[in-house]
Amino acid sequence: MYYSPRAHKTYLADLPPGYTGQFGPGIKALALVQYHACNVAEPKLLEFFGNVGIIISAGELFNLLIKNQTVFHAEKTAIYAAGLRSSPWQHLDQTSTRVNGVNQQCHVLCNPLYTVFFTTASKDRLSVLDVLRNLGARTFRFNAEAFDLLHALSLPQQVIKTLSALPPEQDLGEVEFTQLLGEHLPNLGPQQRRRVLEATAIAAYHHQLEFPVVKLLLCDDAPQFDWLTEELALCWIHEGRHYKKLTPYVPHHQALLAEFSQQFWDYYHQLLAYRQQPNLTEKSRLTAEFDRLFTTVTGYDQLDDRIAKTLLKKTSLLMVLEHPEIPLHNNPAELGARSRVRKRDGSFGPRTAQGTQGWDTFQTIAATAKKLKVSFYHYIRDRVSGSHTMPSLADQIRQRAEQQPLGNSWNSG
Repeated sequence: MYYSPRAHKTYLADLPPGYTGQFGPGIKALALVQYHACNVAEPKLLEFFGNVGIIISAGELFNLLIKNQTVFHAEKTAIYAAGLRSSPWQHLDQTSTRVNGVNQQCHVLCNPLYTVFFTTASKDRLSVLDVLRNLGARTFRFNAEAFDLLHALSLPQQVIKTLSALPPEQDLGEVEFTQLLGEHLPNLGPQQRRRVLEATAIAAYHHQLEFPVVKLLLCDDAPQFDWLTEELALCWIHEGRHYKKLTPYVPHHQALLAEFSQQFWDYYHQLLAYRQQPNLTEKSRLTAEFDRLFTTVTGYDQLDDRIAKTLLKKTSLLMVLEHPEIPLHNNPAELGARSRVRKRDGSFGPRTAQGTQGWDTFQTIAATAKKLKVSFYHYIRDRVSGSHTMPSLADQIRQRAEQQPLGNSWNSG
């Protein structure tokens, strides 16, 4: 502000970009980075600002961290869409998150170019589908795929016959679909109802065009991940943990477990070598070796039971033979889940839906920026200031995907 005595007039200059409210982009960006990326809890952040002479109330700090973040929520959606388009395969993992003291679930979806976080009330199959559709409104569809699933799930023929009379090849909203089930199958049991919802929701997901349909999920063997995608790859590290949980007390059994564990990890390293130089001869050899290894009978019943269970997962554990570009483990998603665990350890959990959305959005931007080797602080400040001189993370994902194709085996097929 400048007062001109000669003109008897006061001149008020416009604020620089990003200076709205009481604080400028430097303070706003620093608060967001400290809270969302460095896991500094709000009380400690207030203490920090007080120690450096910045007077800010708890309410105003909350507003800086959570409110009016429409620009960043849009960035998260753009990252999500670009990430899905960058690869036909995706990692997926889940971890708990308490929202206002109530247990909910954080889903971590990622590949080498991005990581995105979603918090939902549950971790069931329908919730995973919600995540694969950016938490959009649920839709359900009766088509050939849905009825194939219903037959595979062994629903009674009378139930399937009744469902076949409902409107085919239409996307139905949740309210409309629930009403139809109530009118035509009022006595449907809860488990059968769940199966109908899941089968028709999967069919609707595969038919939708709003977001790319994931062709392969790489995850652990939790049942909620089944049937969602054309192909499913399982994590070898997670499978190996099942063997570590065995606790034999008889020395002979301990020796049997140690010997088989060595063979397990030797085979794992052979698969790692195959990823570097895939060929049909080695593919056939590794398939035969899997059959030999996981039909082993040691005489230690618990170990033999575990080996038999691994054999049943052959197709998913050997998916790398079909798609050598996929990893053999789900570590990237588990590392993402660990960052949420560290966040909740420091701040316990968000208290509102708005706060939950803020956690998901800024953890997504922070994790993705790290993968793309972009400064999270400079990126946040660039957006807060309104300068937008840095290319968006979504654009960088698209550029990297062109330079670093992640789906060669699908493209060649």
